[in-house]
Amino acid sequence: MLHTDPERPPRAAVTASPSAARSDIALTGVYEISKILTSASRLETMLSNVVNLLASFMQMRHGVIALLDDDGIPDIAVGAGWSEGSADRFHANLPQKAVGQVIATSMPLVVPNIASHPLFEPDDVARLADGSDDTVSFIGVPIRIGPKVVGTLTIDRANDAQSLVRLDFDVRFLVMIANLIGQTVQLHRVLLRDRERLITESHRLQKELDGYKPRATKAAVAGIVGNSPAIRTLLDKVAVVARSRSPVLLRGESGTGKELFARAIHDLSPCAGGPFIKVNCAALPESVLESELFGHEKGAFTGAIQSRKGRFELAHGGTLFLDEIGEMSPVFQAKLLRVLQESEFERVGGTKTVKVSVRLVTATNRNLEEAVSKGEFRADLYYRINVVPVILPPLRDRKSDIPLLSREFLARFNTENGRMLELGEGAVEVLSACCFPGNVRELENCVRHAATLAEGPTIAAGDFACHNDQCVSAILWKGRNPQAVGSPPVSLHVPLAPPATSMPATQPSPHMPAALPPIHPAGEPLGAAFDPRPEVDAVMRGGRASERERLIEAMERAGWVQAKAARLLGLTPRQIGYALKKHGVELKRF
Repeated sequence: MLHTDPERPPRAAVTASPSAARSDIALTGVYEISKILTSASRLETMLSNVVNLLASFMQMRHGVIALLDDDGIPDIAVGAGWSEGSADRFHANLPQKAVGQVIATSMPLVVPNIASHPLFEPDDVARLADGSDDTVSFIGVPIRIGPKVVGTLTIDRANDAQSLVRLDFDVRFLVMIANLIGQTVQLHRVLLRDRERLITESHRLQKELDGYKPRATKAAVAGIVGNSPAIRTLLDKVAVVARSRSPVLLRGESGTGKELFARAIHDLSPCAGGPFIKVNCAALPESVLESELFGHEKGAFTGAIQSRKGRFELAHGGTLFLDEIGEMSPVFQAKLLRVLQESEFERVGGTKTVKVSVRLVTATNRNLEEAVSKGEFRADLYYRINVVPVILPPLRDRKSDIPLLSREFLARFNTENGRMLELGEGAVEVLSACCFPGNVRELENCVRHAATLAEGPTIAAGDFACHNDQCVSAILWKGRNPQAVGSPPVSLHVPLAPPATSMPATQPSPHMPAALPPIHPAGEPLGAAFDPRPEVDAVMRGGRASERERLIEAMERAGWVQAKAARLLGLTPRQIGYALKKHGVELKRF
């Protein structure tokens, strides 16, 4: 018969209560700590949060997580409330002999009374007791990566009857936490090594690019029209980049011709004889994109009536171009990362591993650094694809190419439609005066629009949409842009690695360029725009140095990083770029 007395709980419940409570504590603690260790934070900050959380589960006074360097000496010591300035305090709280025994034996160490144990010096006892007369106990467990000890997790607390009862439970709990910490430390070290290797490779390639001497004459790249300094410099860089198999990331605004330059990299590379396969990642849903890239086996899903090769297989021995890679979901980014790391994958619904050799070229008009800081794009994938960044200039930075491009687009229109149209007097001047926020794609649209509606054999200035209040850009950006449509948008600034905190507020939207008024009115000295802050050095404040010298001094202090120099001078990245160009300061690369 069931117990129904409301005044007394069932006996079984009373008996199981202490054990069940400890199990619940362990389960909750492991769950909460695992959430901390999988957060996107600095390693020291995560470990400090782990110690802080342990204090709420255990009757502990102090806790320290120590990580060893390559020589087996504690290099990092972290406790609750850790900061850069308090790191030495946690190092001092480590009892060296006790920690050394945990490292040497790779076994937990439990000391009920540190005052009577030979591993604890009088100074250790005084520090851990904090001036109290309590008996202090100590627990230390090793942190391992495989069989190797890479650190220790230690706690101390006042010794009482309750702590003695919980001693065995606490040791097992701390060993579980140490195992989780070991896995996290391993992942961070792998990512750090990977990042350093990729940055070193990027620096090596950049130095190779800087020392490259282009030939006086070179063959034109198919499909790319232009003779401006920006295009010539870009083509020289493409010629150097194409010689290796390193991943390339094409960055630039929409309509700047990223696919054409991806094709150029392929045509100038050793794998030019292989296929050039392109995929628009934004045009396909995730489920379809997986099948498109990796292929599928027969019966893998409804409608899969036969096996099909994916784009990676089709691009074997050639180049795979992934456009709009910034639009990939985080889940699919992880799948792509494995292929880039191992050069192997399985088809959807298959078990056979397929190995491929593919040159990867990606493109985006998004600010990937900002996406990484917001957790929308994986940092490890960012470093994989951004080995060699190539920035495509917007059309407003290569206006001398507008006449060539206009005539090329008109020639294509004439070929397609069997006509003999020409650009009349004043037509080129009208086009050269436009800003074209949509870049080359918008210029082609403008030329085709005028050619379609032109009544005579010549396209005159009055045939263009802007002369008839029908400009597509003016309609598209009306009400959004406070400045004229022709005002130059902010230039794209791409740092080598994503910043640790936040991105500059001046980064333009990938869909709408942010137009700003000119930085310096006519005749205004550069120094007037600097508006230095009080903490800037005296040489940067007064008039004791010329504008150019002040600018160079700021760049030297910032290690020739424009964004840092801009913050020193109280400028935006766009303004300092304008100033460098105005004063003819040549950028140094390291």
